[in-house]
Parts: sequence; C-alpha cells; structure tokens
Amino acid sequence: MGTEVKSLRQGNASFGDAFAYMKSGEVWLKDFYIKPFDQGSYNNHEPRRDRKLLLHRDEIRRLDKVISQKGITLVPLKVYFTRGKAKLQLGLAKGKKKYDKRASIAEKDVKRDMAREIKKAKMG
Repeated sequence: MGTEVKSLRQGNASFGDAFAYMKSGEVWLKDFYIKPFDQGSYNNHEPRRDRKLLLHRDEIRRLDKVISQKGITLVPLKVYFTRGKAKLQLGLAKGKKKYDKRASIAEKDVKRDMAREIKKAKMG
C-alpha cells in the first residue's frame, strides 16, 4: 500500500519477530511491523498485517523445497528500494537446538552478573 511505502522510506519498519511462510503456492510475510504513516489519515494501513510477497514461480518452488525441511524458516534480512520499488531480502534460518539455548542463556546470565558486580564495585 502507498502509506506502507512512505513509512518504509522514512525507516519506520521493524522485523524482529517477522518470518515468511508458504500458503497455497504463495509466500506470505507475517509479523513485519511497519509504523503507520504520520500523514496517512483514514487511508493508513494496519501495522502488522500479513503481506503477500511477489516472487517468480521458480523461486517459490525452490523455497518450498527448502522450507518443507524440519526446522528451517524464512526470515527477512533487509529492506531496500530499487527503481522505486520496495524489496525484501530473505534468508534461511535454522533454529537452535535445546542444548545451544541453554548455553546461550547461561552465558547471558554470567554477563549480567558481571555487569551487576562491576556496577556495585563502582558505587561502593
């Protein structure tokens, strides 16, 4: 929609939780947040609506083969403009294993504790 493009040009987009999925031979983008355009009035778009991605048939077929494997997800990496059209760069992502998650959580806890101790030492 027009207000989405105007908002994207201003850099008002966030794709932290966004992902793409296949639905009846089409690729859709979910949870891609585009802030409503400031001067959009009643014509403004819904910020988190599902958006259909325009891809070539061969690209869709190739992505479908890869996505059908367990644990592989399509995620947006970058939004850019080419010849006035908004483009989205997609990447394939593989989820972490349970033991990897435990290791990164433990690492995060250690860093937080170290930061807390350093702050306590500076204040005391």
